[in-house]
Amino acid sequence: MKRPVSSFTLIISFIFLGALLMSVIKPSSFLSSSVHSISGTVSNLNNELLEYVNPEKPTHDHSSAYYQRFYVSNFNLNDRAIQAKFSTPMSIQDGDSVTVSGYPKGNTFQVLAYHNTTQQVVGTENWFVLALGALFFLAVAIGLLNSELVIEGALVPKLFLLGFVGVAIYMGYRALLIREAISLLQG
Repeated sequence: MKRPVSSFTLIISFIFLGALLMSVIKPSSFLSSSVHSISGTVSNLNNELLEYVNPEKPTHDHSSAYYQRFYVSNFNLNDRAIQAKFSTPMSIQDGDSVTVSGYPKGNTFQVLAYHNTTQQVVGTENWFVLALGALFFLAVAIGLLNSELVIEGALVPKLFLLGFVGVAIYMGYRALLIREAISLLQG
C-alpha cells in the first residue's frame, strides 16, 4: 500500500513557498500593486440585478433559497468607467462623492470596497466568509489525502485534490484582496 507522500509533499511545499514569499514580500505591498483607490463624483449611474436560478427549482416554489442575486452598479467616477458587483445593492446616487478601492480589469475598474462620503456609507463583500471557505476547501483537500483511492494512486482523486487546493488558494487570495481594499479606504 502506497502512502500519499507525493501529494502531501506537494501541498506542504506550496505552503512553505507561500510562507517564504509572504516573508520576503510584505503582503500589503504585494497586493497593493494590483489594488488601488480612486476618488471622485458619481455620474451616469446604472444599477442592474443579475439573478441566477437554481435549475432544480420547482415551478411552484418562489422562495429565495433557489435564487442567487448579484447587484451590479456601472457608473463613471471622474470620467473613468467603474463596475461594482456585490451581494447587496450599493448605496450611491449620481452626484455622490465616493472613494472606491479595487483593480483595473480591461477598460473598467472593478470595485472591491467603497466609501460614500456624501452618505457616510462603507460597503464591501465579506472577506471573512471567503477566508472560511478557503479553509474549508483546504480541509477537504487534506482529508482527501487519506482517501484509499489517493493512496492507491488513482488519477481522478488527485485531480479533485488539486481542484480543492486551487479553489482554496483563489478564495484566500480574493479575501486578501478585499482586506487590502478595505485598508486602502481606511488609510
